[in-house]
Amino acid sequence: LEAIPDSPLHAQKTLFDAVGLLMAGHLDVGIETLDRAMELARRVGDPDALYSAMSFKGMADVMAGRWQVGLAELDEAATAASSGRLDLRAASDIFCTTIGACRGVGDLQRAAQWADEGERWMRRNGAGGYPGICQVHRAELKMLRGHWAEAEAEVRQACDVLQRFRLMDGLGFAYNALGEIRLRMGDLAAAAEAFDRAYEYGHDGQPGLSLLQLARGQVEDAQRSIARSLATASGTGALSDRTARGRLLPAQVDIALAGGDLETAQRAVEELEQIAVDFERPLYRAGAMTARGELLLGENRPQEASPVLGKSWRLWQATDLPYEAAQARVHYAEALAAEGDESTARRDLLAVRPVFERLGATLDIQRVDALLGGAPDRGALAPPEERPTRTFMFTDIVTSTDLVSVIGDEAWNELLDWHDRELRGAVAQHRGEVVSHTGDGFFVAFERADEAIDAAVDIQRRLVRHRREHGFAPWVRIGLHATEATRRGRDYSGRGVHVAARVGAAAGREEILATPAVLADLGSARYAVSEPRQLTLKGVREPVEVRAVAWRS
Repeated sequence: LEAIPDSPLHAQKTLFDAVGLLMAGHLDVGIETLDRAMELARRVGDPDALYSAMSFKGMADVMAGRWQVGLAELDEAATAASSGRLDLRAASDIFCTTIGACRGVGDLQRAAQWADEGERWMRRNGAGGYPGICQVHRAELKMLRGHWAEAEAEVRQACDVLQRFRLMDGLGFAYNALGEIRLRMGDLAAAAEAFDRAYEYGHDGQPGLSLLQLARGQVEDAQRSIARSLATASGTGALSDRTARGRLLPAQVDIALAGGDLETAQRAVEELEQIAVDFERPLYRAGAMTARGELLLGENRPQEASPVLGKSWRLWQATDLPYEAAQARVHYAEALAAEGDESTARRDLLAVRPVFERLGATLDIQRVDALLGGAPDRGALAPPEERPTRTFMFTDIVTSTDLVSVIGDEAWNELLDWHDRELRGAVAQHRGEVVSHTGDGFFVAFERADEAIDAAVDIQRRLVRHRREHGFAPWVRIGLHATEATRRGRDYSGRGVHVAARVGAAAGREEILATPAVLADLGSARYAVSEPRQLTLKGVREPVEVRAVAWRS
């Protein structure tokens, strides 16, 4: 290129050189090279290279501690991307860089605004969506906003993409995000599996892993784990270290208080408060305020704790972080109760419980119920009992007992782990909610019947593909039934759920059975179905009509 006049190719090459320097950790030289790329892009009239370089420079300035300058550069680049003037690939990369950098500095509002704008831009341009790491950033924002099922679906799709392209660092990041989602849901086994996979691919899984250990009562393990992670981020250097500590320190406060270590909790709270002052972001202010309130409560100073915690949960709520707001409000109720104001404490617990129910946070619901002294007596405060209509799926491995005896316990456990990952992936991809998982089967709820059938077909086709490519996969039967049911937290109950379970048990090997209530909601059917047959189900008085879905075609 030296022998030809400056052109867009020169600008693009300079940009690529700069990105390579940033990835190698040469921040200052990388920023200087980005400045040259931007100057060259302006001179040759290449807006794609100009705003791509500007977005990377914004990210680099944020990493170097010049976060206000960096955020302004990111805003300018993302505005250009949303204008429609740039190439689709360049615009998509700019949105991804902007969202990730804003999240990294704790500016969730800005990250969410650009994520929403990016999604609108993609719809306008018919773009396929966020691939890989960018999709994980998007999913994390959905998780923080309380859309856990959508977040899980996006993360699992990202895992598939990253695995396909062998991007192992990104795969660790994605599995860590999956672990955080499952931890919030209270699914400790699935969270542990995800954090193990994250660790396998080079991510330490923090702070989720330490919080998982705390949830399991392994307080000393959690203390060592979070301390080791904090030691790797000194807090004295680059902004990236300080923001990393800002995400880890709230967990250290919880863990230290659980272990009675008030001194460690005090140090962590003071550092959080300094980060909140330096970064001036609601995320850090709310986190520091909650931590201070928890510490005051741990020091048996509830009258000082309650006003702090009252402000903190409202700040979380104003920031549109419902789970964090609900958790802080539980601490607020604990402080009120410790002051002797049992009546107001109870009102706050009754107010926060439906939030956990909507989110599907089972362990938090149990904690609230324990503080209420058992099942809540809501009285006049009680909302009407929730009776949503869902399409329920029950899956089961056929002849699983025989399989165990043939292949042995160790091979069976490995097979079951693979089966669980595949089924969870299919369910999440089609927006299902895993209600429970027992042994070799799943109980899943879907808001839409077509998504339930698509998930069932996806499951069977994944198994067939694995059987064809690797020689073996278990045979699974699936039953689907749409009905109204009573919802408590993430659990569903009622006669219709019983019917759905019995339909699943009546299915044959590799069969998907669906009742008319499921098929009626499909409109124009995407799959052929068999002639109807009548089932006599245990515990169900009338025969139940079902049809088999022809999923192979």
